[in-house]
Amino acid sequence: MPHRQTILVFDTGLGGLTVLREIVRTRPDAHYVYVADDAFFPYGHRSEEQVIARAVPLVGELIAAHAPDLVVIACNTASTLVLSHLRAEYRVPFVGTVPAIKPACASSRSRRVSVLGTKGTVKREYTQALIRDFAQGCQVTLVGSADLASLAEAALNGGDVGDHEIAAEIAPCFVEDAGGNPVRTDTVVLACTHYPLLMDRLVQLAPWPVDWIDPAPAIARRVADLLGPRSGDANLAGAEMIFTSGRRHTLAETLVPFFGGRVPA
Repeated sequence: MPHRQTILVFDTGLGGLTVLREIVRTRPDAHYVYVADDAFFPYGHRSEEQVIARAVPLVGELIAAHAPDLVVIACNTASTLVLSHLRAEYRVPFVGTVPAIKPACASSRSRRVSVLGTKGTVKREYTQALIRDFAQGCQVTLVGSADLASLAEAALNGGDVGDHEIAAEIAPCFVEDAGGNPVRTDTVVLACTHYPLLMDRLVQLAPWPVDWIDPAPAIARRVADLLGPRSGDANLAGAEMIFTSGRRHTLAETLVPFFGGRVPA
């Protein structure tokens, strides 16, 4: 009987579901354990030292409990801070989530790119280094959102999130040069996995059309490359959802598609 591979997906909350969705499409045969560290959400408001001290031992406990074949850190803030620590501490392969600045700058036609992330992610040296290495002559505007991740969580949970709240968070991404032939931002990097939860509304509320860069498909391809060929029957693969606060998830119809139609335990 072939080995059923287990993939552990870790995020601060529900944003990593956007990454999980793409990985499940690529590897429907795997067993999935999704862990939301809601007891410490949001990481973007924590200090670097707090995130490292929290995430590194917690992920170690999860590895010991679930014996995954691969771990995905589906959080930009955590990835920019703890991936090196995790790889040094544990032997399991890790795939992180970092701002997709390189492909965004490579594809931008106006050479104006914005990076929309948490305040923590956009101020990190890791993000600055990506800009230095891969901006390719683009002007890159960093936008640190205080509340968009929380708004995305609220919306997924059925809360009433007003258009004006979302529009206010994304407005700084849209930069237009003055002059007779103005040049506008044409590409926005979504540097928080929560933000694609609001994709339809981001498109609707944008003052002009832009390309929204979601890293999830690239992460899914990397996972598939590391794991190799499929190893089991997708119909026999299961899924679990764990909140570190200990609360039970309430199974809503909106959650099931992220798990490829599975009902998470």
